[in-house]
Amino acid sequence: MSAIILETERLILREFVVEDVDALSKILSDPVTMRFYPAPLRRHQVEEWIARNQKRYQEDGYGLWAMLLKLTGELMGDCGLTRQIVEGAAEIEIGYHVRRDFWGCGYAPEAAAACRDWGFKSLEGAHLISLIRLGNVPSRRVAEKVGMMLWKNVLWREMDHWVMKIDRPSAG
Repeated sequence: MSAIILETERLILREFVVEDVDALSKILSDPVTMRFYPAPLRRHQVEEWIARNQKRYQEDGYGLWAMLLKLTGELMGDCGLTRQIVEGAAEIEIGYHVRRDFWGCGYAPEAAAACRDWGFKSLEGAHLISLIRLGNVPSRRVAEKVGMMLWKNVLWREMDHWVMKIDRPSAG
């Protein structure tokens, strides 16, 4: 078991381990959940996703973390922070995915708010963003629930995206 990074009222966020591949595949290989991505991921791509995040933990000190339901310990999503290049600028993105049978329960905003707070406490930078594919209204609502507002539209990875942004709270 890897170390717990964050806890909320109902969730635990921890680093991914190789053994998470089957549970994470239920999310990232689901065509409905991944409809705003180029395609659902195959098992080897989910393994690469976990490895990429493990590398981020080592290099950046953060990445996308496994989201577990505190009550049962079940892995039911991911949420965390990743470095992205958007229009030539380095940004820190809050990203999230929740398994479809847990949609509508408020888990994504709960996890994203914890990651927002962790990001502002632990990282430099004037703001945090979320990159959301145009048309992904549920994901945009999650970003809005944690205080993000539409900053701009961009072409990112050859697809149109909303860039949602929240500024670092001012001290005082």
